[in-house]
Amino acid sequence: MAGLLGKNLWSSVPLAVLIGVPIYSNVAGVMPIVEALLGKGAALGSTLAFMMAVIGLSLPETIILSKVMRPRLIATFVGIVALGILLVGYLFNAILLEIPCSSKS
Repeated sequence: MAGLLGKNLWSSVPLAVLIGVPIYSNVAGVMPIVEALLGKGAALGSTLAFMMAVIGLSLPETIILSKVMRPRLIATFVGIVALGILLVGYLFNAILLEIPCSSKS
């Protein structure tokens, strides 16, 4: 999975969101996965997108929301949250690719 969320892949952020949606967890449960992904070399933006998708866009949560919300409102919610997650993922990946890893004195 860390290879799919690599540093130079444009598709890593949307893929991270798609992988994270069917997973049902909370922040405490997803943090060890995030730590392992970062340790294996996954990009921070892609990993953040995965973590936010697990928490904010999980499929079980959406099914629960369908009991109290209209489908159009759920679609609006999912669309806005997904767009925000994608923007954050791409932004972090872009910023961290620009920052050099080592400083020369």
